[in-house]
Amino acid sequence: MAPPERDLRLMAFMPAPKHPLFIAVSKGFEFSLKWVIMHANNVPALNIGDLHINPPIIQGGMGVKVSGANLAAAVADTGCAGIISSAGLGQFEDCPRGDLLGQAVESLRQEIRKARAMSDGIIGVNIMHVLSHYAQLAKASVEENVDLIISGAGLPLDLPGFLDGKNIKLVPIVSSARTFKIICKRWNLHYNKLPDAVVVEGPKAGGHLGYTSESLLDNTAPNLDEIVTEVLDVANSFPKKIPVIAAGGIFDGWDIAHYLRLGAAGVQMATRFVCTDECDVDINFKKAYLNAHSEDDITIIKSPVGLPGGVSKSEFVEKVKRGETIPFKCSYKCLKTCDPTTAPYCIAKVLANAARGQLDKGFAFAGSNAYLCDKIVPVKSLVQELTEQLEEALTNPVKNKCSIK
Repeated sequence: MAPPERDLRLMAFMPAPKHPLFIAVSKGFEFSLKWVIMHANNVPALNIGDLHINPPIIQGGMGVKVSGANLAAAVADTGCAGIISSAGLGQFEDCPRGDLLGQAVESLRQEIRKARAMSDGIIGVNIMHVLSHYAQLAKASVEENVDLIISGAGLPLDLPGFLDGKNIKLVPIVSSARTFKIICKRWNLHYNKLPDAVVVEGPKAGGHLGYTSESLLDNTAPNLDEIVTEVLDVANSFPKKIPVIAAGGIFDGWDIAHYLRLGAAGVQMATRFVCTDECDVDINFKKAYLNAHSEDDITIIKSPVGLPGGVSKSEFVEKVKRGETIPFKCSYKCLKTCDPTTAPYCIAKVLANAARGQLDKGFAFAGSNAYLCDKIVPVKSLVQELTEQLEEALTNPVKNKCSIK
């Protein structure tokens, strides 16, 4: 009997297809082979089962229409994990009543296939549990054989039920150890499964946040260090190793090193990837980050979803904060928690407008450190910079430049 494909690769001293070195060589990467080997050896990988993510960075899913196939594929080609946001794909704004489900599912399938055609790297999907068609999007992601599904904005208590026996990694997003315990207990009880990893999202993240508006505005929300430490205690209480991934306000390699030393296995970064050539949004969206110059240019709003969110300041945002309403007709009700009869505006349309660059009719979700972005660069250049900083930070721990307070 011929040995399995994996053993043949080992016998030939070839890295597995999901390994960043294999991707770099097979895709004709512009990094030199020497550079890739050096960093693959000196920077620890984020291992989620048989997925080896090196550098240990997951690109955060960003909706609406921010992290699509172009960004995810470019990130995956660097050895990091590229994540497609399933929220608001396709032309949902023009979708007739009753057609949203089919359109949303087909758009996600096409986006996954596009990313797969562009990259042999690790491709995942972010699915917000608050989406009305969450179950159908989860099933479609499984049928398309993504590498991992990341899910937050609600408790994804039923997520393992969509796996259909496949080895797709399931990664919930939590903002507290208590939430993580609830998910672990439910999954273990009903599905005999624990999360393959967990993303711990702190209050400095962009987009919808799992904290009260009051705690974010008066800075009483627990900081990321505290939450990561508490979640690590829970994760380490199980016989199975559950990697903990820190997220929210992580900007550079020194920040990454800080959380690796704290015990995290890797990080999730979203804001940094907006100001890249490959990010799927319009240039005006990216300029919203570049035009921010201090923490005061990022603010918190209350979304119709029922959660607070971090956004880049603009005149449109000021209108929203003053309580001005934007009349709309809803033909799809894409969010479980949204009441179109009382919502002051349609969050989906506002975010879609922003992705198209119409910031007079929308706003850009942004993490607290978005103002530090000062240029638009290729994804590969950004990842190279992050990796070099991480390597330096791990080699010289006294040079701690962690920007997260």
